[in-house]
Amino acid sequence: MRFVVLLGLVSLFADMTYEGARSISGPFLAVLGASGAVVGLVAGFGEFAGYALRLAAGWIADKTRRYWTLTITGYAVNLLAVPALALAGRWEAAAALLMMERIGKALRNPPRDAMLSFATHSLGAGRAFGLHEAMDQTGAILGPLIVAAVLYWRGGYRESFAVLLIPALAALAVLAAARRAFPRPQDLEPQLPAVDARGLSRRYWALVAAAALCGAGFADFPLIAFHIEKSQWMVDAWIAVLYAVAMAVDALAALVLGRWFDRRGARVAAVTPLMAAVAAPLAFLGSAASVWAAAVAWGIAMGAQESVVRAAVAQMAPAEMRGTAFGLFHAVFGTAWFAGSALLGFLYDFSLPALVAAAVALEAASFAVFLSIRARGPA
Repeated sequence: MRFVVLLGLVSLFADMTYEGARSISGPFLAVLGASGAVVGLVAGFGEFAGYALRLAAGWIADKTRRYWTLTITGYAVNLLAVPALALAGRWEAAAALLMMERIGKALRNPPRDAMLSFATHSLGAGRAFGLHEAMDQTGAILGPLIVAAVLYWRGGYRESFAVLLIPALAALAVLAAARRAFPRPQDLEPQLPAVDARGLSRRYWALVAAAALCGAGFADFPLIAFHIEKSQWMVDAWIAVLYAVAMAVDALAALVLGRWFDRRGARVAAVTPLMAAVAAPLAFLGSAASVWAAAVAWGIAMGAQESVVRAAVAQMAPAEMRGTAFGLFHAVFGTAWFAGSALLGFLYDFSLPALVAAAVALEAASFAVFLSIRARGPA
């Protein structure tokens, strides 16, 4: 529990940093002259790079067992790119920094999740990942609220990005403390009889397929925020508050769904595409009022994705392949998210009903695959 809480604190401060920036990245790109297609491509390609590189990061972590080296390097790149946005004068420069932030996240997530999975034996995978996600999203609530306060009092994007240097440095300090306290996190998992690691199970690959379909149809928040900005439904500070609401829902959903996962198994992850399918029409075909409901549905989907889906990966992979399993899962998911974000971005400029139809169709397919996964068992 102590190890889970320490990594949770790291994620709390980290999410204050990059989720605070993410809450205004769409409108910031719009102010710098980007189009809807550009916002969709930047968000999608950032996710693609951030997920595709996780395959290499996970494989290297398994081969070298240098979990901390990769994790610390990734966090440093991930977090320090955010306050640098305060210096960006063109959308191209801002886009490059947003890509760097995602690349840093790619380096650190598989080894961090592998380390976290070693602590789940006594806690339960759903409980451990749910608690971690809840702490993570507490930071994701505070970050956008800090940005909203800066926008309210100073009215500038650059000041908002600059103030996020404080939680970035706090995250790196707690990470260093965790490294000192737990130099070999793999020792937290008891040495159990060897598991056949010649390949990953059919359940694992079904989970990957379901998550990929879900990612392809999942409208990223920068595109939703871009739509709100273009529709002039609310001022920038309230967009950040809206994102904070989504993150609060995410945190609560992660705790509840994590416990449910430990009782019912992998099918609980079907909540992810179900809620994503609800969010799309509310966000893009609704009104200024319906986007609040969209934020709630979007937050539940994110909470499920970041808690029970990660817990399912941890359960379906043997310890010696866990970094690779997380990396491979995220690489496929990120590739699908990139393709889907690019598609949704182009459809946004063409037809909002077409955007919603594509998103709902992909989430419906994902929902069906999630329900087909056996709740428990090796096959």
